[in-house]
Amino acid sequence: MGIFSRRRKPAADTGGLGETLIALRLDSGDLAPSGSTLVIFNAAGHARRLAAGKVACDQGETVFCFDPGPYTVDLIPFASAPEWGLRMRFVVDAANPRVSQQRFDLFLYSETAGRLALADFASSAELALQAELAQGALDLPPCTSVEEWHAFRAGLNQLMYMRYGVTVDDCVPVDLGEQIDYATTLQARARQAAATIVLPSVPVAELRQRELRTPQASTSQQASTAQQDARALRRLFLELPPLSSELRLLTLPDGAFPQHQALLLRLRMAALNVNTMPALAWAAPDQPLPTEDQARRSVQALVAQDALDEAWALLARLQLAGQEQWPALLDDADRICANMETGLSLRRLAQPPRTEPSL
Repeated sequence: MGIFSRRRKPAADTGGLGETLIALRLDSGDLAPSGSTLVIFNAAGHARRLAAGKVACDQGETVFCFDPGPYTVDLIPFASAPEWGLRMRFVVDAANPRVSQQRFDLFLYSETAGRLALADFASSAELALQAELAQGALDLPPCTSVEEWHAFRAGLNQLMYMRYGVTVDDCVPVDLGEQIDYATTLQARARQAAATIVLPSVPVAELRQRELRTPQASTSQQASTAQQDARALRRLFLELPPLSSELRLLTLPDGAFPQHQALLLRLRMAALNVNTMPALAWAAPDQPLPTEDQARRSVQALVAQDALDEAWALLARLQLAGQEQWPALLDDADRICANMETGLSLRRLAQPPRTEPSL
């Protein structure tokens, strides 16, 4: 009668949770470790948090388990100086009863496939920090004064909270010279640059399209293109409404209401554009799209996704901005919306736009 017995599903591997692993996906019947928190998402994406225990969920629901920490990561704020870093300690926020959806829950549902490793989170946070410093949104000058450090810490705290839903407990400068071989890092960068040498007039997006449409492109590469496109559009679909809601709650300075309403309108139109986006592989019903055009479309979806990341960072700056800073930030919002709109409009096109030759 053994052939009729019910097979037992292997237990989920929760080793490292709270140390090298922040969160992982569980199935019905799995047991969440003590001290962790369960987040259950229904088919509509709405989340509810439960205490640790045996997972019991309905069909169509997605379950994540996370440990709030604390966690410690080393971030390199400037890629040109990898021997100098920041040691950041953070925790996952407890549920805020004043919001309908926790930011960390949205991050899990939108950006985490199965497991959120601490190293992967550190890489994402490092890129977000480097982008803000490169654009001048955060300032970390040499010989930082106490006032400058406090301003940087406030901006970093707000960035981590709005982008990931975590709170920074502590952040101190640290010498990473013993952990990082700068010479090896420079050699690796040189090899990477040599492998991707192109003319200065060729944009990065065009280079990525060329790589995807080479004759050696395999089925797995095409699948990767489709997966990247699907992930980018899924993030836009899930995150644009909460982003608009947070922007709507801002306290506006005098005279900013018209521009603020125009910004919200553009984000609503972008969300509508995402909701009605055509399939990647089809130019029209019963008309498949060539692989190279699929690659072009996928690149444009990633452009819109990058604009979404910038919008979350902008929201963090707006929440801390004084009245004199709003005009410049609204100009930045106009640039971000334009990038998102351009990416989405080009993602929708089945064929690349025609350009007239210059005389």
